[in-house]
Parts: sequence; C-alpha cells; structure tokens
Amino acid sequence: MAITVNGLDELRNAAGTDLGHSSWLRITQERVDTFAEATDDHQWIHVDPERAKEGPFGGPIAHGYLTLSLLIPMFSELLNIEGVSMAINYGLNKVRFVEPVPVGSHIRLAASLGEVTDVANGVQVLVDGTVELQGSEKPACAAQAVYRYMA
Repeated sequence: MAITVNGLDELRNAAGTDLGHSSWLRITQERVDTFAEATDDHQWIHVDPERAKEGPFGGPIAHGYLTLSLLIPMFSELLNIEGVSMAINYGLNKVRFVEPVPVGSHIRLAASLGEVTDVANGVQVLVDGTVELQGSEKPACAAQAVYRYMA
C-alpha cells in the first residue's frame, strides 16, 4: 500500500521513511523481447531462449537496464506524491546489477526515502532502492535514484 504525501513540506518530513515493498512483478520473455526492440539490444542471452539454455545463466535473462527501468512502476506502488506540479527523474547516483534476472522469475522493489534537499522551485529526493529477486539471497539490482519535485 502506497504512502501518500501532500506537498513539498510533507515530502521533506518523510525523509528517512522506509517505504516497504512493491508487489512481485513477473519477468516474461515478451517483456524482455519488447525491451530489446525498444533499445536495439538483441543480445542472445536475452532474446534467444534456446541458445541461452546453453549459456552461462542456463536460460534467457532480463537486460540490466530493463530491471532498472522497472523501478518507476514499482516505486509508484510505494509512494504517492500529491500537491506538486511536476516530477522529474533527475538521474542515478549509483547502480549495481548484482544478480541476473532469469526470464520467468519475479522481482520487487524495497525502497526508502533518503535525503530531501531544497532546489530551485522544489526539492530533490534520494531514493535508496533494492530490486529483490524472489528465491535469491542476493538482490538483482541496487540503485540510488534522484528525483526532483516542483511546487
């Protein structure tokens, strides 16, 4: 269930809040193939299930950047920000792809709000996120995302 904050003051006050976990999201071959089409990244470890069975991961895996891009929908399950005019994905401070994400597996986001600092016409928010891989002790991805919210 999402935490809701209304306006920049409530967002500032939420710094340090554990946002919990998103729901599990299944990674399908169709999603991987669609991402490959969108990015022109057709490496066989992603898009050729038969060849990938003989590869280093025993089957096809999601692109690291696909896993990273799924932070957006998973994060939207955790935090609802009202009373702002605009939200901007400002970038990333650190990203690590710790474990491959096999096609057919499930991932979810565990996140917390880090530092919230004032910027022109708004605030900058650091979000510490870990993409968990169901059944694995290691995460699929660890990232610190930077967002800006404007009044």
